[in-house]
Amino acid sequence: MSLPYLRLTAPSWPLETETVSPAAMEERPTWEPEAWGSPGGWLAPREARAGPSLSSVLNELPSAATLRYRGPGVLPWGASEEEEEDGERRLQTMAEAAQQELEEPVPSRELPWPMQARRTHRKSHTRDQVAQGSGSRASNCALKFRRMKEKTKEGLHTLQPWAWTLKRIGGQFGAGTESYFSLLRFLLLLNVLASVIKACMTLLPTWLEGTLPGPPGSDTSSPCGFYNPSPQGLVTFPTHLLNLLSGEGFLEWSPLFYGFYPPRAHLAVTYLCSVFVIGLLYLLLILHRSVSGLKQTLLAESGALTSYSHRVFTAWDFGLCGDVHVRLRQRNILYELQVELEEAVVRRQAAARTLGQQARVWSVRILLNLLVIALLGAAFYGIYWATGATVELQETPSVQQMPLLKLLVDYLPSIFISGVNFLLPPVFKLIALLEGYTRSHQIAFILLRTVFLRLASLLVLLFSLWNQITCGGKAEAEECKTCGYNYKELPCWETRLGQEMYKLLLFDLLTGVAVMLLIQFPRKLLCGLCPGVLGRVVGTQEFQVPDEVLGLIYAQTVVWVGSFFCPLLPLLNTAKFLLLFYFKKDPTF
Repeated sequence: MSLPYLRLTAPSWPLETETVSPAAMEERPTWEPEAWGSPGGWLAPREARAGPSLSSVLNELPSAATLRYRGPGVLPWGASEEEEEDGERRLQTMAEAAQQELEEPVPSRELPWPMQARRTHRKSHTRDQVAQGSGSRASNCALKFRRMKEKTKEGLHTLQPWAWTLKRIGGQFGAGTESYFSLLRFLLLLNVLASVIKACMTLLPTWLEGTLPGPPGSDTSSPCGFYNPSPQGLVTFPTHLLNLLSGEGFLEWSPLFYGFYPPRAHLAVTYLCSVFVIGLLYLLLILHRSVSGLKQTLLAESGALTSYSHRVFTAWDFGLCGDVHVRLRQRNILYELQVELEEAVVRRQAAARTLGQQARVWSVRILLNLLVIALLGAAFYGIYWATGATVELQETPSVQQMPLLKLLVDYLPSIFISGVNFLLPPVFKLIALLEGYTRSHQIAFILLRTVFLRLASLLVLLFSLWNQITCGGKAEAEECKTCGYNYKELPCWETRLGQEMYKLLLFDLLTGVAVMLLIQFPRKLLCGLCPGVLGRVVGTQEFQVPDEVLGLIYAQTVVWVGSFFCPLLPLLNTAKFLLLFYFKKDPTF
């Protein structure tokens, strides 16, 4: 059905006035948006209604017809904030409408879809018609199977948690912020699956065997093997709290760590199988998620679409609602165009450099890269020193007499790693500005250096712990000669590794919550109380998607590294990601 349209012509300048009698003005029919859906398509006179509202006029535009294809997180034009409460009901209505469109075929040219989607729809509709016309049992079965597959896919899509919340976040803050929360939901799903597998293949077999084993007792034949971390006597509440933060005391001999599980043959098999199954599941799900967007990524990186045409024709996010977010998206597009123009200027300048200028530029880059290597080396040496000094400081009498100081010493490697990850990325940004690369190359170098810093810091921590366990690789050393490892300082080295990963995860969670409550929330509050220049300067804060994504990857890497020695670490990371999700999605933070 063709819709009547309203042709708008721009007046010439200067404007020429036209004299119209009042009677002619009353007789002239006015445009009525409700007449678009009438059979005749004629415009209704103004006397038939009280007057059109702005939202009703905008809802009749052709762009409003694409609302259901842009997702339920997009409110109609001119809608009020109270209508967000009806989002779930609109989601169900749109799903029913989409299902009706699948059951009742619509001509492909009338669908507001891309050309490739229209071709796929036309081919599918042709196959359905051929199958119905042939009447063969195999064709009908294939048709029913394909429809059942589509319905199953739609049902699974509706079962995704926080679907409406992600649509609303994407509509308010754009697709970049929505991608962060989508990654957070995906990692949360991975941790939930890993927790369920660990509980079924590790915890249940241990509990079903009856009485849980206690710590190994002393053996007169061999000094190795005795290990009793349980505290003796009355334990106060502050001590329990400190043990909860450090992973010692009652937590050290618990299902949280590797040393709790008895050395039985069948339990060892299920323990290793759980690790293998979780790793395989991680690999398959990550590959599925990566391949789903591979085509768009290859198309964007192939150069088939020029950056200017891509930004002009496809950069706008039609899911945005609200003047503030629309203006923010406009500024982002303007910034991207400015960056593209700056990169073009930098490339022209690089092409026009003389041999002496190129030598000077490369000399500066070499010196700056040496500075980066020196900073990374200093950071890694600091982590190595902090890990070694922790054991030595714990044996001093002053540290043992002060519980808070002992807790601070226990967290010394975690504090050093978090401090390095917090201080060095801004330095990398300053160094990248001095190297003379284009903006895209600067971002790539910053991300590479930051990722290398975060992942290599974990490797340095593991190396330093392994150096303590094996006495620096010297099997003939006095500390390792009796038991084959440093039994005196680390009676259960597997549990010690799990404790370090536990403290890294817990410290990262505590620092993240502290930053949101003590820095971001006061800034947001100050911005609301002081609308002047001070409020705009102090309260201005942006959601840095690359930094937040790197934080998620770092937290998940800690889980992957430490889940073998701390089996319940995925469960703790699940609780952490839930807190992050509900804190981050709140506009207050």
